[in-house]
Parts: sequence; C-alpha cells; structure tokens
Amino acid sequence: MLETKKMGRPREFDVDEALQAAMELFWRKGYEGTSLTDLTDGMGITRPSLYGTFGNKEELFRKALERYEQGYMGFFREAMKEPTSRAVVEKMMNGYVEALTASCNPGGCFGINAAMACSDAATAIQKAVIEKRKFGEQTLAERMQQAKDEGDLPADCDPVDLARYIMTVSQGMAVQAVAGAGRESLMKVVEMTLRTWPG
Repeated sequence: MLETKKMGRPREFDVDEALQAAMELFWRKGYEGTSLTDLTDGMGITRPSLYGTFGNKEELFRKALERYEQGYMGFFREAMKEPTSRAVVEKMMNGYVEALTASCNPGGCFGINAAMACSDAATAIQKAVIEKRKFGEQTLAERMQQAKDEGDLPADCDPVDLARYIMTVSQGMAVQAVAGAGRESLMKVVEMTLRTWPG
C-alpha cells in the first residue's frame, strides 16, 4: 500500500518493514559494521528515501533502538509487575533467554551487538545504548527497593547492588548467546541465579 507524504508524494515502501529491516541489520552487524549500502539494500529503499524518512544513520539507529526496546524487551516492563522480587527476576531473565535465543532474531542483545565496540566516531551511539541500559538497571533497583520495603527482601540486602548483579548476569548471557550458547544452557544460568536468591 502506498503511503502519502504531506506534500502528496507517494512513498513506495512500508516504513514499519523498513525500520524492522534496519533494526535487524544493526543487531546482526553492529552500528559501524552496517554501511549505508547495507541499509538501503536491506530496507529496499534509496538513500534519499532513507534520509527523507528516517534522517541520517544515527537517527535511524536511535529509531531502531527504540523499536527494539518497545518490542523485543517488552517482557522487562511486564516483569516489574510481578508480586515478588524473585518472580520479577525469574520473568525478566526468562524473557532475556527467549529474546536472546529466538531463531527469528539475529541472536544476542541488540545493544551489545550494535554499539559496545564503537570507535570514537560513534561515541554518541554508544552513550545512547549505555543510557538505556542504565535506565533498565535503575528501574530494576527501584523495584528491588520496593520489595525490600515490603519485607520481601532481607533488611541487609542492597537493592542497587542486587539490580547490578542481575543486569550483569543478563548481559553475560547475551555475550554467551552471541558465542553460540543455546536456550538450555542459558536457562541453567537463570536457575543458578534464582537458587541463590536472598531470603
């Protein structure tokens, strides 16, 4: 279906499909490893269409990162609603394993794959990914603080340290997934983490 720009000029591609293709390319090849030619070929559009619709490469990446966060990481927000701290972490980590090992995904974590090895020229992109990760860790820490306040976690438990520990294990699983670790082996990591849950 043709979409129409404000000036009445037809846009001969599906914006949603094009953004999905860009996200998968960044996920698979990294920000700097993905060239403009990769993007235009993969998205099925011309460079003028890419710039006109998504802005430059950095802006396109930010849109792809937001799509990843809202869609593939949606389980994180849902996990925060679980009634106990252990249930929160179990749902969150199980969600990570599903996302990291789904056969329809490039594998691993979008943020780690796409931006953690950026050069100085892509510092802004790396910072954007780090800020997303910090926000996730802060959100988890706040949920752990709530659990502590409710008596669900021991009084000597530090919610910030606990959240950092869980996020570190989760990011480690993402690295393992890129290296070929399968769902079964990652689920064992989740089980070990939950076995040592405080309280």
